[in-house]
Amino acid sequence: MHGTAAGNLNGRAPFVWLLAPQAARLPAKNKTKNGRTGNVQTSDRGGRRVAGRRHLTAASIAALCVAGIAAGVATGPRVAVAQSSGPAGSGSGSAGSGSIGSASSPFARLFGGRPGTNSPVDLVFRVQGSDPGLERTLRNASVLTDTLAEGRLTGQDILAAARADYARLVAALYDNGYYSVVIAIRLDGVEASSIAPLDAPDRVQQVVVDVQTGPAFRYSRAQIAPLAPETDLPTGYAVGEVARTSTIRQAARAGVEAWREQSHAKADVAATEIVASHPTATIDSRIALDPGPRVRFGKLTISGNQRMDPRRLRKIAGFPEGEPFDPEELDDVRRRLRRTGVFSAITLEEAEFLGPGDTLDVTLTVVEQKLRRVGIGFELSSQDGAAISGYWMHRNLLGGGERLRVDAAVRDIGSGTSGRDLLLGVRLDRPATLNADTTAYVEARAEQLREEDYDQDLGVLGIGFTYQPSERLTGDIALQYRRSRVDDDSDGISDFEVLALPVAVTWDRREPLMTDARRGFWLQGELTPFTGFEDTGSGARAVAEGRAYRSFGQTDRFTLAGRARAGSIFGPTIEETPREYLFYSGGGASVRGQPYQSLGAEAIVGSDGTTIETGGMSVANATAEIRYQLRERIGLVGFADAGKVWTDGSFGGDSDWHAGAGVGVRYNTPIGPLRFDVAGPVGGDTGEGVQVYLGLGQAF
Repeated sequence: MHGTAAGNLNGRAPFVWLLAPQAARLPAKNKTKNGRTGNVQTSDRGGRRVAGRRHLTAASIAALCVAGIAAGVATGPRVAVAQSSGPAGSGSGSAGSGSIGSASSPFARLFGGRPGTNSPVDLVFRVQGSDPGLERTLRNASVLTDTLAEGRLTGQDILAAARADYARLVAALYDNGYYSVVIAIRLDGVEASSIAPLDAPDRVQQVVVDVQTGPAFRYSRAQIAPLAPETDLPTGYAVGEVARTSTIRQAARAGVEAWREQSHAKADVAATEIVASHPTATIDSRIALDPGPRVRFGKLTISGNQRMDPRRLRKIAGFPEGEPFDPEELDDVRRRLRRTGVFSAITLEEAEFLGPGDTLDVTLTVVEQKLRRVGIGFELSSQDGAAISGYWMHRNLLGGGERLRVDAAVRDIGSGTSGRDLLLGVRLDRPATLNADTTAYVEARAEQLREEDYDQDLGVLGIGFTYQPSERLTGDIALQYRRSRVDDDSDGISDFEVLALPVAVTWDRREPLMTDARRGFWLQGELTPFTGFEDTGSGARAVAEGRAYRSFGQTDRFTLAGRARAGSIFGPTIEETPREYLFYSGGGASVRGQPYQSLGAEAIVGSDGTTIETGGMSVANATAEIRYQLRERIGLVGFADAGKVWTDGSFGGDSDWHAGAGVGVRYNTPIGPLRFDVAGPVGGDTGEGVQVYLGLGQAF
């Protein structure tokens, strides 16, 4: 830092930090090994320029715009860290002030509040300028704010935080387009910069941060060239826009990434020139890009694997050796390896230099996870009882990424309407069977269902393939043999036997993906043609489901979520259709507030003349939710669900409907929100009273 003395306080010369023309000097020139340099200049009222040169890459553009500036490297704009013996805040414009206090409750951290205690230190921010929201930005950037919130209250702690805040606040101001600022941080009236680190006071009662922003600078020039086709530059990097350092970084990054997407793997920032004019409050920004040559992928070098067969590892990775360079291909390699679940860490490092023929070698480093994993889950309903599930998994059974998983579940524990349901399943997955994006699997599953009107025993054997070309799109096809036996109270025993070919496609555009979605949509379509044996009919079962999410409000606190599902069976009669293919409505997965599978169809007449209640041949469900994030970890939900079931396929025949509504609480955990819902019936005659649901994850 360069400082000049001005004034006197307590016998100590105050510190004035000026990144101004008269104080700005950089090293004359600093060549790098590839000769690329950056140029930053400033001009004063008379047009005099002070220039310096330093190496700049897309990754280090932040060092130019933030770190270098804040550390006292003269890049042109004016920053003064000043002190006065009297209170600041007499300038024009808006000013904000206030004291910091932190939550005193021992439960503050549990419910998402900021940790800390009621601080005896008064932290006051006074921001003079035209931006009313700038004070909050500076508070969030301040080391002092975090230090006091964490309860670190010694004079040494506060002095260290205050001295660090000069650079932090300057960086935040630069990022908001203010380049001619004056900052004063006083500890009980003494400028922090004038206190030697070893002379920290024993205690501090008040910290006052005074900021004079000066005018917001705007771009008089915002130039970057040459640009690759279809380069998407930030809208803020344009003449007349506020000259934020973030937009310069974003523009440089966008320019380099666009060239990389065109196979120019070594594209970089060749030179920069940023000129600040204080009389006109403008920034002249020019960025020169060097695309470099078109590059092809070279060889893949693997390290870190211990139990994983390197040949299988290469096949799973699907590294496109010899193909034109594309950064998305590297993302695909990471995705494929991550999807196996074998590795806890995956690193792909591009070679620093190109090989023969402009090829780029890549080094893959992996860290393997523990081979075995055990998990458990639960759900609780006041009427349907409890459901407990668990699994055991081996991540790398044969050394080629094969995953063996055993699932078991017990449902309807303590149910007042049905008996206990059991499930046991085994599945073996083998990644990269046909190609890098295709996983083959075999499965076997046995189920025991004890419903109110019938009992069912089901066995399934299957072999299939899952194709996942991206995180967003998944396709699945399988060949299944299914055999079930149903014991009706009035119709005796019925056997069903089918050979089925289920096909499913899922398109997931949720953000964030698969966790607690705030925006986007999710679509899935399933079609299951089946051929029946003996008395079992033949036909097809089709199901479509869509989910949509939209957030709004401050920090997206509100989220509207909706779900719609429809399904139908074509071909056989209801008597000829396997019972597990029929459709029900009611319960936590469809209509909350209504008992589990309480809505079905009464179309089968038993041998004694009584009607047997089963599932229907068609179904439609709709759900609407409004979610409100009350605290960091606490959310509230209001919802309404409805469902309708038909006795015939194609949504024909007799039908009935029901609906439910309620409220819920969500507690965010690292693995998803813990869900607690209370709902009751609002339409139909299938239920009464209040239903309570407890589970992990959003309802959808």
